[in-house]
This record gives sequence, structure tokens and C-alpha cells, in this order.
Amino acid sequence: MRACRIRTRQASPDMPVDDLADWRAQLTVGGSPEEPEVQLTGSWSLRGRVPRYWAIAGRLERARRVRLSAAGLADWDSSAVTFLAALIGDCRRRGLEVDQSGLPDGLRRLLALAFAVPPAAPRAAAAGAGLLAALGQGALGLWRDLPQMTTFAGEIFLSLARFVRGRARYRRDELAWLIEEVGPRALPIVSLISFLVGTILAYMGAVQLALFGAEIYIADLVGIGVVREVAALMTGIILAGRTGAAYAAQLGTMQVNEEIDAFRTLGVSPIDYLVLPRMLALIVMVPLLTLYAGVVGILAGMLIAVGVFDVGVYEYYNETLTALELKHFAVGLVKGTVYGALVAYAGCLRGMQCGRSAQAVGESTTSAVVLGILLITISASVLTIVFHKLGI
Repeated sequence: MRACRIRTRQASPDMPVDDLADWRAQLTVGGSPEEPEVQLTGSWSLRGRVPRYWAIAGRLERARRVRLSAAGLADWDSSAVTFLAALIGDCRRRGLEVDQSGLPDGLRRLLALAFAVPPAAPRAAAAGAGLLAALGQGALGLWRDLPQMTTFAGEIFLSLARFVRGRARYRRDELAWLIEEVGPRALPIVSLISFLVGTILAYMGAVQLALFGAEIYIADLVGIGVVREVAALMTGIILAGRTGAAYAAQLGTMQVNEEIDAFRTLGVSPIDYLVLPRMLALIVMVPLLTLYAGVVGILAGMLIAVGVFDVGVYEYYNETLTALELKHFAVGLVKGTVYGALVAYAGCLRGMQCGRSAQAVGESTTSAVVLGILLITISASVLTIVFHKLGI
């Protein structure tokens, strides 16, 4: 703590305390060197000039216990608190006992409040705990969040039920804007990633198939792989980083500004008004983006097969039509729908759980991306096993 006034006179560290008599605030150091008594008298106010702690720091070098007294203190403000906080803080760092019984009650309460907040623990110490400890802490945190996550999922299902019955309160123009934001504006990044992934998949398969002279089956590998798995997975991950993070930041900022509390005060459900449109936008648009990503991936595979491995365009096209069945498209669309719902769920959940600071908004955004990708990965594994068991 520091006073808010700049002194007009400089005192040297070796100036005797008695030479400070021309200050309105009087400071005296008495007692023995091992147990000195620091006495504050006069008017300790920002309107006048007050001593600084370093003016008497040399007198306390041999001290073991310091007594504070304010018997002659006429009036005081934050300047006295600043001086005493510096003195007490230095004594505590040196392991000295400080007797504050001679101070007024109000001054003691302010000093106790000044030292009530413990120093922040360094983050580096937590980082050195090791990877295994970090994984354990993350798993425990996820387990603690499980009841709240389940409750939030239930509220979303109830909101969807109200939407089906036509009783949900939301803005249709906001839903249209969210659909545009999720769909058309995401086409460039989805196109780029899908094209590159299709290219990589075609190269990886062609290197092995060329050993058997079966380059034509690049069409089967790329077509089925992209339509069933890769297109939906890549689209979900892209939207987890692009849209899920945006949802968490938007709702987190509203939480910081107490806008969500205002909705509840007005009797408006934040789930219906804020979460439901975002959930619907992703549920509607992600399957369409998945279908689009599948087409782009197939075209990228055809480009590699035709341009590098001398497969004819018609042969590639005909082999793709032969390999792909309606069930492959159905599997991809179902997975895309599930991934879209999970991305919206993760982003909105972390946004609604956001704290009341700017740092909390950043943390909720990061957590939304991580949770979204984690849920997508788990659901992809589960759905793949389920569809395999069903023979689809």
C-alpha cells in the first residue's frame, strides 16, 4: 500500500527521527534496540507531510519484537495505514513479532484487512507436479462437473421439447443470423481442410495399393472413408475451434456483464433465448457441411488419383458410385448431427459456467474447445462401434 501524496521534502535514511519534528506527523522510536517502540503522534493526514518507513528502518535492524503505539495520534487517514503496513510487512518478512495493541481499533481493523488476502501461489509450482498429476486433476475436475453437465443437458432437452410444441421463447432473426454464421461463413475453412485431408488420405492409400496394381481402389478408400468418418470428424473439430469457442466467449461476456442474470430477473429463460438458437443452428448446418466436406474430399482424392497415379476420370467416378451406398451417407449425416449438437453443448455450457472476470472468459473459451473435441472423439468411437455391430 502507498499513500496517494508525493512529499515535497526528501529525508535521508540516516536522518535522526528527532529531525522530523517539522513534519505535522510525528514519529518517535524508543525503547531498547531489541524491543523498540514505534510511536505515532500528531496528525497523520494526506493534507500534510508524513514520514516514510525507510526513515526508521535502520533503527529496527537489531529488533526482535516491535511495539506500536498511537497514544498521541490526533487524526489519521490512509497515510498512517500505508506507513504501518510497510513496517509490519517488513517485520513479517524478517520474522519479527509486532505488537499492535497500542493502535486504535479502526487502524487495527484496516491493517488486518490489508493483510487478509494471502499472496497468490505461483503457477510454476503447480506446473511441476507432472503429467500424471495433471491428468488426474483434469479427470477429477470432469467428475466434479458431471452433475452440472447432466443438469444442463436436461435443460436443453426440455427447451427442445418446448421448441417442438411451439412454446420456446427465442428470436427467429437471431436464429437466422446464427445459421448464416455457422454455415456459409464456415465454407472456406471447411473447404480447405477437407481438400487437404482428402489429398492426404488418397496419397496414403495409393502408396500401398500401388504395390498390388490396385490404384483404382483409391476411389473406394477415399469415398467411403471421407463420407462415413473423416468429413463429419473434421467438420466437428473445425466448428469446435471456430463456433464452440465463439459461443463460449459470447455467453461468457454476457455472464460477466450480468446480462444472463437480467434475463432470469425478467422471467426469460436463458436456455430458450440464448442456448436453443445456437443448438438449432449447429444441428441444422453441421450435417450439410459434412455432406459438402465429403464431396470436396472425394474431388481431392480424384485429383490425386487422376493426376499422379494415372487413374481415368470416368473409372474413378464409376468406382466411387459403385463403392458408395446410401447407408454410408446416412452414417456420415448422423455423426455430423451428433457432433454439431456436442459442439453447441460444450460451448454453451462453458459460457454459462463462466466467472465474472475477463480472465474467466478466456478460460471458458479454451475449456469449450477442449471439451468439444473430447466429446467428439468419444462419440466418434462409440458411434463407430455401434454402427459396426448393427452392420451398417
